[in-house]
Amino acid sequence: MKKKNFSLLSCLLLLLTGALWGCKTVAQESSQQQPTLRQGRFYTEAKGKEALERFATTYHDKKSWEKRAEKIRQGIIQGARLDELPNNTPLKPIVHSKRTYDGYTVENVAFESLPGFFVTGNLYRPTQKQSSYAAILTPHGHGKDPRFGADVQKRSAALARMGAIVFAYDMVGNGDAQQTTHKHPRALQLQSHNSQRAVDFLLSLPEVDKNRIGVTGESGGGTQTFVLTAIDKRIAVSVPVVMVSAYHFGGCVCESGMPIHQSHNHETSNVEIAALAAPRPMLIISDGKDWTANTPKVEFPYIKNVYSLYGKENLVENAHLADEGHDYGPNKRKAAYFFLAKHLDLKLENLINAIGEIDESFIKVEQPEVLRVFDEQHPRPAHAVMGDEAVTNLVESYAPKAKRK
Repeated sequence: MKKKNFSLLSCLLLLLTGALWGCKTVAQESSQQQPTLRQGRFYTEAKGKEALERFATTYHDKKSWEKRAEKIRQGIIQGARLDELPNNTPLKPIVHSKRTYDGYTVENVAFESLPGFFVTGNLYRPTQKQSSYAAILTPHGHGKDPRFGADVQKRSAALARMGAIVFAYDMVGNGDAQQTTHKHPRALQLQSHNSQRAVDFLLSLPEVDKNRIGVTGESGGGTQTFVLTAIDKRIAVSVPVVMVSAYHFGGCVCESGMPIHQSHNHETSNVEIAALAAPRPMLIISDGKDWTANTPKVEFPYIKNVYSLYGKENLVENAHLADEGHDYGPNKRKAAYFFLAKHLDLKLENLINAIGEIDESFIKVEQPEVLRVFDEQHPRPAHAVMGDEAVTNLVESYAPKAKRK
């Protein structure tokens, strides 16, 4: 009896110090019985690191990691209710207003991810003819007119000149995607579904190489990058920028407004979601002035260890810019260009100037009105589903139907 009391006391003491994760209080157990949102800076930095240490005890080799990885993947799909939406509805693309610049073209594009619900963006193509092309999705982060911003245009145009077909697209409630507000409770579901249908759209182009599909975005677009890569094996290469954090789960409903991190049978963080890219090539770009400041010492070693289970440590990299902040600025773009050129067989030399430096001066930064898909000459189709309630009704109309994996 004394031994039992000692064990219970020891367990409680160790729980208080965080040294033993195998002992759980009743409160901890019950907290995992129902889906739970993990939003914003859910952990302290120390607790985020401790959570990774705890997660690491649940697997020890490739087989056990893949079992955990599948549980996490299903946690995302079910938590975001992606299994309730069809992935084979007609895209019915709208493409217009082609402009030709130095080494690339730009077109305004919309297609239906669901009947009456449109994904809107710009398609950048190389002018140089090739037998086939890599394709890259570039989701954006939060900010004022983010798809129309210079950083999105520059990386999209540069990657196109390097030989990729690039699709830069709106978050819901941004740019031309005004059928619902950005704070819609299903924003995470809508955006993740849009991203998967964007892959479908790129693959509908006969010149696209299905084995060379990439994705890169910053901040909220970084979340879209690693979530899409986690749930869609068609993504061959990913570059999440300034978002992979052990303690920050994303502060917007489009990132953490649905229970993808914790349910009755799974618990995880964005670090492990990013690790689901393994063993596909991934570059994690971080900086010293936001929640990715610890990446070289905390998040990246964890993810690299997952890659080591496949013997593919060489396929994951971290570009850490300690003196920079939360953006997708020139140095971050440069790191991405090198990595994507290497793993998607792009022509980096198309960006190199006479003195051997990356040169983006050829890029024409267009005004928002030029980039818009819907305007007076090209109105939004009359059958578009408009308003939060109507969009909610649309997605819920599919719920009783057969689920997909």
